[in-house]
Amino acid sequence: MTTRPPKSIQDNLRFLCVEVDSQLASFQQFFETPTTAIAHRLLDRRGYAYNLKMRIHGDCMKRLSAKKHRRASPPQMLRSIELIATDLERLTELTRDCIKQLQEVDDLAGLEPQALRTMVESIRSGIQLVEPAIGENDTPLALRLGQLQHGLEEDYRLRLASYVAALKKKDNTEELTRGLFVAHAIRQMAATLLHISEVIISANLGQPVNFERYHSLQSLIDKMGTHDEALRIEPLAETRSGSAISGIRSPDDQSNGYVAIFKDGVKRKVKEERQGVESWHEIYPGLAPKILSYQKRGQSAALLIEHLPGFTFEHLLLNESSELVDEAVKYLTRTLRSVWQETYTPESVAARHMQQLQKRLDDVYKIHPEFYQGDLRLCGVNLPAFDTLVEQAKAREASLVAPFAVYIHGDFNVDNIIYDPLEKRINFIDLHRSSYMDYVQDVSVFMVSNYRLQIMDAPLRQRIMQVAMEVYRVARRHANRQQDTTFELRLALGLARSFATSTRFILDKSLARSMFLRARFLIETVLAADIDKADKFRIPLKEIFVD
Repeated sequence: MTTRPPKSIQDNLRFLCVEVDSQLASFQQFFETPTTAIAHRLLDRRGYAYNLKMRIHGDCMKRLSAKKHRRASPPQMLRSIELIATDLERLTELTRDCIKQLQEVDDLAGLEPQALRTMVESIRSGIQLVEPAIGENDTPLALRLGQLQHGLEEDYRLRLASYVAALKKKDNTEELTRGLFVAHAIRQMAATLLHISEVIISANLGQPVNFERYHSLQSLIDKMGTHDEALRIEPLAETRSGSAISGIRSPDDQSNGYVAIFKDGVKRKVKEERQGVESWHEIYPGLAPKILSYQKRGQSAALLIEHLPGFTFEHLLLNESSELVDEAVKYLTRTLRSVWQETYTPESVAARHMQQLQKRLDDVYKIHPEFYQGDLRLCGVNLPAFDTLVEQAKAREASLVAPFAVYIHGDFNVDNIIYDPLEKRINFIDLHRSSYMDYVQDVSVFMVSNYRLQIMDAPLRQRIMQVAMEVYRVARRHANRQQDTTFELRLALGLARSFATSTRFILDKSLARSMFLRARFLIETVLAADIDKADKFRIPLKEIFVD
């Protein structure tokens, strides 16, 4: 939060923090003096925290909708305060739930009340940090708030182990079960404090960030020798695999560029990305960005990657001049030919496009259930189900192995290729699927990623198709030189796979249906082909790629 909240919001936030602490204090007192009066006093205060939360929400909403307040009260700050108010009120709900359970326990001694009381004391210490962390935009204080969760998690596990051991003796099972509920509720309180911490940190940084991600980012930036306060972090993208990508910008940089790219997510995915980049550096230096730093923490990991200047191919196709697009295509095809030649290995390899398609069909049908149909018979003609066709094509594909392997990108979409017009250079990004494989896989993914750009403008659509066709022609000539006689059949199955699987990301029913029918047509064409004359087979590209 780069600015302080408005005074009216600050005041209600203070009242809310005081109310939460007061209810937690009553909760603590109940462990020492479990009287009905204390329980009723706490349960009767249900409306206080709720009303304060709603006042804060109303004030934030009013300021969000009023243009004159937007400069003084940035929308992100107001939304963050709304979330924090909701979390604070949630703490009072959990407190009341605990009291309701404890009221049913005749003797609290068997629940080790002092240990539970200590856990509540930790929650109260966190509440004391909320208001100053917000008011002073204090990220270190917010970090202290989030760090409480780790200690409370350890305390919870001790309580869990103790209660489970006691339950095995089959004595006081009802009381112990209620104790488990209370311990779990306090654990949820700790998770709520962690979320408040993340909301404050996110507001200070200007983009959503969780606790693990902040620590990873901080560690990586420290390795760069730069103070994190001197950098701005801007969200760029979120991948379908769950990774988040951000640009790190220096406020002193007049070039308006990024210092580096920060990518974080599940450790396995980030590790694959790191290995992919490093393998490209070894096999074909210069195409992949440099890794500036790598950090792993628990089940998460993060990369700090060199920022590559230039435009993605998607941007070029949709926004730049025809001359620049032609230039980029020339350097792309030149790069592809070079990579295929330099990384050539004579070992045969199978892409297994139909197997890849089968793994993703359930996801396709979830988005487009109308695509799922059984075998049909129409006017005496059998129409096999799509799944049946895929299974048949899978059997046929087993004999269609590539006679050689090259090192491929693995996810060769138009947004994973960058062209720098100043340096006349092509770069690849998002390399976690790179491997030695059939080059047809990259070609088919690239061609379909062009087709699925949802652009209806006829001249622009024609330009997009011309780019796809040029890459096809280069690949076709390469296949001829290498005497790759099954190139077209494998490409047809690769295109079918990409057309069909891409529909799970497309909600436009017309476009999705068009792509799915193309996939079916390609598979039927391959099944009807004479394998003994594979070198004569040609994909009807005009029918496939011209709408």
